[in-house]
Amino acid sequence: MATAKKTTATKGKKAAAGPKPGEFAGKIVDIDVSSEMSESFLEYAYSVIYSRALPDARDGLKPVHRRILHQMADMGLRPDRGHVKSARVVGEVMGKLHPHGDGAIYDALVRMAQSFSMQLPLIDGHGNFGSLDSGPAAMRYTEARLASAALAMVAESDENTVDFGPNYDGQLSEPLVLPAAYPNLLVNGGSGIAVGMATNMAPHNLGEVIAATKFLIDNPKATLNQLMKHIQAPDFPTGGEIVGIEGVREAYATGKGSFKVRATVEISKVTSRKMGIIIKELPFNIGPEKVVERIADLAKAKKIQGISDIIDLTDGQTGTNVVIELKNGFEPEDVLEKLYKLTPMEDAFAINAVALVKGRPQTLGLKELLQVFIDHRIEVVTRRSEFRKAKATARLLMVDGLLKAIIDIDKVIKIIRGSEDATAAKASLIKDFKLNDEQATYILDMPLRRLTKMSKLELESEQKELKKIIADLTALLKSDENIRALISTELTAVAKSYATPRRTRIGE
Repeated sequence: MATAKKTTATKGKKAAAGPKPGEFAGKIVDIDVSSEMSESFLEYAYSVIYSRALPDARDGLKPVHRRILHQMADMGLRPDRGHVKSARVVGEVMGKLHPHGDGAIYDALVRMAQSFSMQLPLIDGHGNFGSLDSGPAAMRYTEARLASAALAMVAESDENTVDFGPNYDGQLSEPLVLPAAYPNLLVNGGSGIAVGMATNMAPHNLGEVIAATKFLIDNPKATLNQLMKHIQAPDFPTGGEIVGIEGVREAYATGKGSFKVRATVEISKVTSRKMGIIIKELPFNIGPEKVVERIADLAKAKKIQGISDIIDLTDGQTGTNVVIELKNGFEPEDVLEKLYKLTPMEDAFAINAVALVKGRPQTLGLKELLQVFIDHRIEVVTRRSEFRKAKATARLLMVDGLLKAIIDIDKVIKIIRGSEDATAAKASLIKDFKLNDEQATYILDMPLRRLTKMSKLELESEQKELKKIIADLTALLKSDENIRALISTELTAVAKSYATPRRTRIGE
């Protein structure tokens, strides 16, 4: 057994000051190197898996993305307000929540702003946020604020809907998960490499995902075939065409599967005499420069015959537009088949749906992913309803006290002015108006000018409204069916606001 000698004053403790001469004499401890390495490696692996690399199955976010969204919401960077420098956001996140490099934070912020990376971008970026072929400008040149879809992720986090934990130095608190009003992990996908495991999730169409979620809410025993009537395949923000769905079905059933995605092309005349292949969409994460370079190399090496010229007309306004001019006498379909075979115009996408469930990494199929989200939303809506009920009950108590006091406001003022101190005034109010301690304290703390201007009709109207709110929330909390119906209704509202048509076609 491999062993090593470790010299220490007391095992597990550090000396407060420098060692004194002879202090460590005779205090050598033998340790098992293999055991020490194993324990250290496991601690490191767990830290990477839980704190950096894998998303949470509930909100679909890694800690860095969650911290960015939470901090931007805390800074008030809402869609109806101006952009701020990305460097400012990165600094706030790094200083308060994320004890890692600014590069990692900015990279995560940039990805959430890229329409070609996210099906539903969560950051509204202003400036150069990069392309598939080039990186973004430095954080000091770009600006950012929350996108409207991000509000559905962070809303209600201040209503005790999720648990908070201490930040890295224990001075602040941060959410351990966001309320997430839609299944973000399926909608936006994600990737990450941990220690001994990795994840790669494909993005999906928001409307389809919400339709499947609502179906599962109404039919908890739904089969995969029934869910795939709503979600047939992933939907990439860059479009393209999925060739066959056998791999997709396998991924939805087991959490692992692979399928091919092809570029979308048009075959038409590019000059009066020559035909051409025009590339309009490319597979996910494939840039036009990479494709053009590969085609040029193959044509130069004469591995693909019939290509006379390649022109890249891609720009940020019109999207992908690569024109491949063909020589006379060559069939476009034959050339296209070779292009699919030899270039990134056809690319394989491998799904490995690994995410954290209750703090542990699990490989999840489509139904399991949807069910984790539904369970999360049930908890969020339940805690939100309890919070709102408690808040309404507390306010109703104060309104009841004000209604008792406003009947004889002159007497209230006389008691307050005639009392020696606040304690005596409170005791008199409690006795004369039959108030409790909280109601009396609330009246005493209120400025007299506000108390005298209060309207009995307004208070009675508020009292009636509060009673209705409390009754509705009580009925909601008593019924699991009502909670599920409310979740379904809220998902419908999200789909109405943010759903878009499918971009990726499903081929044979």
